Amino acid sequence: MGVSVGVLDHFNIRTRNLAETVRFYEDVLGLENGDRPNFAFPGAWMYSEGRPVVHLVDISPTSEAQKPDSGVVHHVAFVSRGFAGMKARLTEKGMPFDARQVPGGELWQIFVRDPNGVMIELNYEAAKEQAGDGPDENAGDIGTMVAF
Repeated sequence: MGVSVGVLDHFNIRTRNLAETVRFYEDVLGLENGDRPNFAFPGAWMYSEGRPVVHLVDISPTSEAQKPDSGVVHHVAFVSRGFAGMKARLTEKGMPFDARQVPGGELWQIFVRDPNGVMIELNYEAAKEQAGDGPDENAGDIGTMVAF
């Protein structure tokens, strides 16, 4: 029998800014705040297409320090749809973001940070998006490392 790690199930963020973080994932990325087990600590589960992909833990009632960013994890990526729509949504909400094209042109990306400094990478298959909606980068910019 073959072995496979599978696909990303969820990622967890420990935050002192629960309400702001929930708002970001709902209003900016379009996830839904949904059902969560009755844990002994506060938090929220954010759903995408029926799956709880972002687990939030509210550490404000504790003495745990808030990390300033995502630590050794550089970013978290989602397979996404609607590149032009997400660019418009981020622009409308005044969210800084960076749009890129992976060398070869088959994958478009949007990078945005959540209120905790976690970099979110949204990946779009160019062939499944509308022609002409791709990143506005010059050919020399394609594939440069995002470090905003």
